[in-house]
Amino acid sequence: MSHGARNGAKEATALSAPSGREAGISGRTRSLWRVVPLALLLAGGVAAYALGLQDHISLSALVRHQEALSLHVDAHPVRSGLAFFVVYVAAVVFSIPAASVLTIAAGFLFGPFLGGMVAVFAATLGSSLLFLAARGVLGDLLRKRAGRFLERLADGFRRNAFLYLLVLRLAPIFPFFIVNIAPAFFDVKLRTFVAATLIGIVPATFAYAWLGCELDDVIARAGESGHALSLSDFATKEISLALLALALFAALPLAYRLIKSHRQG
Repeated sequence: MSHGARNGAKEATALSAPSGREAGISGRTRSLWRVVPLALLLAGGVAAYALGLQDHISLSALVRHQEALSLHVDAHPVRSGLAFFVVYVAAVVFSIPAASVLTIAAGFLFGPFLGGMVAVFAATLGSSLLFLAARGVLGDLLRKRAGRFLERLADGFRRNAFLYLLVLRLAPIFPFFIVNIAPAFFDVKLRTFVAATLIGIVPATFAYAWLGCELDDVIARAGESGHALSLSDFATKEISLALLALALFAALPLAYRLIKSHRQG
């Protein structure tokens, strides 16, 4: 190749390669677009609270409208099921604390099996959408600010992500919103998140859906005792202890792995 040809090739390469400034702008643009989904979800959640939508997805609202809802479901079962699914997904995505109420409503309106299935898939879809929106932003935040402890925690979470998530889903003591967001800090794979969520929420979901079938009896008992209906009337001690025992049982393999790795280290 002649000297002039080599110079021409170098000039073409220089022209085609982006400058440092252009690369920086491109990187900032990509980072901005990664923030957009989470920002939209946060804005939607704030708007939902501002409009008072959480008051329409509550036990008191379910009690007030139980007869009308039952009649509508009987008249339009498919349409009602689809509408309920969309409402459940939206409530999870916008982090409205109504998953337990909606699951009780699902059991009351559609029966324990069908209602439980609708609730499981709606909750899994909503959680996965929220997780995807948060994963890029929160993962970057952790990588920028992580100290040695957080790096070790993140590494342990990645290696045992399914078991970690399964225990968090099974345990009745962790808020649903927190468990949806926390894995986003640790760059958990989507399929791992979906599988652990889908399996982990089944026991509590079907338990609450089954209790929803007894809504009339629970209302009557609450009326006899003279107090307003609350989730504690559904979250019986027996069910809470059973879910906690199930979570502890699921944690045994994780505890074994952690002890084994600690001894090897």
